[in-house]
Amino acid sequence: MIEEMLAAHSILVKVFLGFLVGGLVIPMMTAKNPLGLKKASFIYTLVFQALATMIAFAGFVAIFTGDLGWSVSTIIMLVVWAALMVTEIKKHKAIKLANLEDAQTYQMLKGRFLKISLLQIVLVVGMVVLMVLKAKGIVTL
Repeated sequence: MIEEMLAAHSILVKVFLGFLVGGLVIPMMTAKNPLGLKKASFIYTLVFQALATMIAFAGFVAIFTGDLGWSVSTIIMLVVWAALMVTEIKKHKAIKLANLEDAQTYQMLKGRFLKISLLQIVLVVGMVVLMVLKAKGIVTL
C-alpha cells in the first residue's frame, strides 16, 4: 500500500512540474488580449491548487499509513507546499485586482507571473532533487 501511495505522490509531482512549465506560456498567449490574463490566471490557479492539494493528500496518506513519521524532509516538503500555495494565491490576487487595460500594469504583472512561476518551478525541482539524493543515500535527512 505504501509503495502505491508513494508512486502516486511521485507521479502527481511530475504532472505538477509539467503543469508549472506549461504555465509559462500563459503570459505569451495573452499578449494580444491583456484581460485574458485574468481568466487564464483564474483557471491556472484552480488547477494549480487542485494538483497541489492532491500531492499533499497523497503525501499525508503515505505518511500516516506507512508510519513514515515527520522527518526533516517531510517538514521541508510541507514548507515548500505552503510557499507554493502562498505565492500562487498572491500572484492570482494581484492579477485579479489589477487594471490590466493599462499597458504598464499588464507588463509588470506579466513579468511577475513569469518570475513567480520560475520560482515555483525551482522549489519543486529542488525538492525532487533533494528526495532523489535522499533515496540514493547521498543526503540523509
